[in-house]
Amino acid sequence: MLELKELTKSFGGNLILDHLNLQIREGDVLAVIGPSGSGKSTLLRCINFLEKPEKGAITIDGFFLDAEKARRKDIVELRKKTAMVFQQFNLFRQKTALENVMEGLVTVKKFPKNEARDRAAHFLVKVGLEDRMGYYPKHLSGGQQQRVAIARSLAMEPSVLLLDEPTSALDPELVGDVLNTIRMAASEGYTMVLVSHELEFVRNAANRAIFLEHGRIAEDGTPERVFNNPRNERIKAFLTRFYTSRSPEFNI
Repeated sequence: MLELKELTKSFGGNLILDHLNLQIREGDVLAVIGPSGSGKSTLLRCINFLEKPEKGAITIDGFFLDAEKARRKDIVELRKKTAMVFQQFNLFRQKTALENVMEGLVTVKKFPKNEARDRAAHFLVKVGLEDRMGYYPKHLSGGQQQRVAIARSLAMEPSVLLLDEPTSALDPELVGDVLNTIRMAASEGYTMVLVSHELEFVRNAANRAIFLEHGRIAEDGTPERVFNNPRNERIKAFLTRFYTSRSPEFNI
């Protein structure tokens, strides 16, 4: 469904993704965890070419793209198969919640406006914002803005939904609604790649977790196996530091 082969990316001579190989099945919710600087966000941004890999290949639903030979039309086609939810929402300030969700449907998918409006409203209802459709971003809480961003992504019917720390910019009391929205999408079979520091949520919502270190996959398995039985001391130390204080059920 999604396959990465030998994906390689550097910044300023520093190797961030080191010939990374990964296969993701349809319906998987893959959580990407690891220390700061391990390449988690870069991985997501390379999947939809917000960052251009130096080497490697990406295949989504049979569409193949060689990073070294990618043309603009290939990148546009790749991006039609993905949708990105960012840390900072990235909503159009001058558009209402409904108009923000409609925008991609009209400009990219070429939906008629009436159809786009109905579809946008449907997804805003799904994320619990039926009473906020006419509100502008400045009148929405951070959590509500992020749910608009998720509705916007889901409405595009992506093959793969990419979520880059979707709760990191939120106050703690606003995190729960966003996590519930992501959990809802996961339960409906959306394929996701999720970078998150909310490890308890990862443990409950994802069916697979990978641990990145120095641009490579150091651990790959179910969250239960990765969290409860990590294979090396580096992963064990990371999980102990970031998780044990939050959950008495976590043991290493």
